Amino acid sequence: MSSFFSRKPIAALLAEGENPNGLKRALGAGDLIMLAIGAVIGAGIFGSIGSAAAGQIGPNGEVIRVGAGPALVLSFLLLGAACALAGLCYAELASMIPQAGSAYAYTYATLGELVAWIIGWDLILEYAVGNVAVAISWGDYFKSLVGDWIPIPDWLTTGYRTALLSSDPKIHGMLDSAPHVLGVPILVNVPAFAIVMFITWLLLRGVRESARANNIMVAVKLIVLAIFIFVGMQHINTANYHPFAPNGFKGIHQGAAIVFFAYIGFDAISTAAEETKNPQRNLPIGILGGLAICTVIYIVIGAVLTGMVPSQDLGKAADPLAYALKATGMNGIAKIVAFGAVFSMAAVLLVFQYGQPRIFYAMARDGLLPRWAAKVSGKSRVPYVTTMLTGVIVAVWSLIGDAGETYDLTNIGTLFAFALVCIGVIVLRYTDPDRPRPFRVPFVHVVGIAGALLCVFVMRGLPTLAWVRFGWWLLIGLALYFAYGYRNSTLRRGTGPVVVEPSKQ
Repeated sequence: MSSFFSRKPIAALLAEGENPNGLKRALGAGDLIMLAIGAVIGAGIFGSIGSAAAGQIGPNGEVIRVGAGPALVLSFLLLGAACALAGLCYAELASMIPQAGSAYAYTYATLGELVAWIIGWDLILEYAVGNVAVAISWGDYFKSLVGDWIPIPDWLTTGYRTALLSSDPKIHGMLDSAPHVLGVPILVNVPAFAIVMFITWLLLRGVRESARANNIMVAVKLIVLAIFIFVGMQHINTANYHPFAPNGFKGIHQGAAIVFFAYIGFDAISTAAEETKNPQRNLPIGILGGLAICTVIYIVIGAVLTGMVPSQDLGKAADPLAYALKATGMNGIAKIVAFGAVFSMAAVLLVFQYGQPRIFYAMARDGLLPRWAAKVSGKSRVPYVTTMLTGVIVAVWSLIGDAGETYDLTNIGTLFAFALVCIGVIVLRYTDPDRPRPFRVPFVHVVGIAGALLCVFVMRGLPTLAWVRFGWWLLIGLALYFAYGYRNSTLRRGTGPVVVEPSKQ
């Protein structure tokens, strides 16, 4: 049993990051902050914020969760506190272990191989599954943007699962009204599929090119959000703030559980560790700086949005910011916001699609995944096989999936990873106390324990079905570990990491 918890030496992790045939160091602190903003501000603020404020109703009229109402700003504060504590822990570990594996690598060094595998498998929920929700939300805003000029049939912009699970009679009725083949309704989200494949192509060009594209998209999204705040403040009706917390703390708690999706991504830049110049200095700046900026933006937008329209109305639309502008007669500005959302969520897709292949890359180096997953392009120096594989899987799932059910899976998986990182930073203070720490978490025991407990508390606000699906996901992951990873682990076999040779791709 003790072999399941064998820890990988930090020295070995550091050596892997300096492989001359590995990834290329090209990113500075400014690039990392922009990557963090690019990853964090996206589908959460443009999509799930509506459900967090209004609550969620199932297809049969059952209440899945109650909404926070205008107290949504308190949900953001609660999440900001939880993510700040986790962010501090990430910053210490990232500066000590600047490795592409992110939480997977940190856990391997602190809690052992079995827990590391669980985290690596769990991170698929954050990056790949999370990107399904982002792609679907991108498709909704894209349709809102071009719908007046290019009429697209609903059956080409709505996934089968979305129609099946919707409580909206019009959307649910598409199961009957859509074209059928052999009795099966054809309901596919073509825009969501297309944007994922485009982002995959962009990532294959190289990290420097991807960072430039992200910087442009982040600039556009910040300008658009500033326009929304400026215009929206002029149309606030203070009556919409009453009652402030219609469902009490339960609503704030459950609202936080779903809008946590808006915070996912600040940790994604830790997967860029092996492509960052001076990572010991720049990674903590990127993680904490990006998180602080995004928290302030969220609180302001939450206050403006719930002041513009009654919070219970925000659950009616997949594009709540554009809906609020239209409801107050600002159709032209709504188009601008939809345009910004298209850029915003494309940036999220880029960063998450960037992060997932690098998790696979790190796991394959350790023998826990097949050797081909560690292949790096000789030209662009990116893990091209896993980049293409991730792109295809996310694109196909986006074609038929539903954003709502992926929000919960992504949230619970990410919160679980955050909790283990908070525990890991404390463990490492005991197991390797003399290791240089370019960034040290102040009051580490308080921060680590409080961060882990807050993450678990937010997890408790998720529906029972999310916990059931999460349990099955972990069981599948454990089965794969014992079928392949356990027998092929380089640490267990004492063979050293899989050698990464650049390909001719």
